[in-house]
Amino acid sequence: MKRPVPTLAALPRPLYNRSESLPDGSWTEVHRHPWCQFSYAISGVLGVRTPAGNHVALPRYGVWIPPGVDHQVESHRPTEMRSLYLTPEVAARMPAECRVLEVTPLARELIRAVAALPVEYDPAGEDGRLVQVLIDQLARLPAAAFTLPLPADGRLAALCAALQADPDDRRTLADWAAEAGASERTLARRFLQDTGLTFREWRQRLRLLMSLAALEAGESVTAVALSHGYDSPSAFTAAFRVFFGTTPGELRG
Repeated sequence: MKRPVPTLAALPRPLYNRSESLPDGSWTEVHRHPWCQFSYAISGVLGVRTPAGNHVALPRYGVWIPPGVDHQVESHRPTEMRSLYLTPEVAARMPAECRVLEVTPLARELIRAVAALPVEYDPAGEDGRLVQVLIDQLARLPAAAFTLPLPADGRLAALCAALQADPDDRRTLADWAAEAGASERTLARRFLQDTGLTFREWRQRLRLLMSLAALEAGESVTAVALSHGYDSPSAFTAAFRVFFGTTPGELRG
């Protein structure tokens, strides 16, 4: 379901926050704005697509989006989202590129407290000091590897699109190279140059990130494992634990 993009001519204060309940499968058009955005998933699975890569936020994670970056926000399952919009001036210490950040317990409580402030809070008063503490904490949030970088090479882009459409596709890089009329070594080198990952690493990250929506939809671990390129639930669970630091069962609570 398409969602409208919030319309703002300018931010009313250095930090402006929005709370949204996103239905399953909602998405926005590709858009950009002159301010920074940090979208935090309280529940559900939040996705942000950019030209450079796809970013996935589990509960307790958020996606940082610098100003001027084309992006599309989507929800996998019903998702409770908190979005913070910041002027570039107050976010000078934040990353210059999109990243998934882990929301610490302190930052979570600060986000909750700031959400209760009036839209036009007093920047020079107590409310403004609380906002500044939150901004300082955002700059200290650790990055998470829940981003799938996308290659610029057209041959690799077609390969990646096919794997996103079918994560269970078992074709090797040699198979893809033959289809593209290139050598396996050439594609392997370009894959690493464009994404910072080997083909095998990229495909595993794709499968794990795409498995989140299926798990949130209530599919069994066995069904998700077998439809996302794994030969057994145990192999899937082991890879999931290494990447996410938890098991599929623990993630569901």
